[in-house]
Amino acid sequence: MNFIWSLIVGGIIGWLAGLIVGRDVPGGIIGNIIAGFVGAWLGSLILGNWGPRVADFAIIPAIIGAVVLTFLLSFIMRSFRKAD
Repeated sequence: MNFIWSLIVGGIIGWLAGLIVGRDVPGGIIGNIIAGFVGAWLGSLILGNWGPRVADFAIIPAIIGAVVLTFLLSFIMRSFRKAD
């Protein structure tokens, strides 16, 4: 059950990052979950593990990390589209 809860929270974090940046995360729901997990990892590396925790995610650093990741992904995807 913890694994399913982690997937749900990771998906919500990725979805929130897409809303904050104003761009969708590529890959739909799976992309949101991946962005949530990678963003949580990135946020914990940059900011540490502080703030409220849900399903082993420090929510505030995870959202900030996912926003950074979503912004970088959208920038890279946009540059690839311009190159074509």
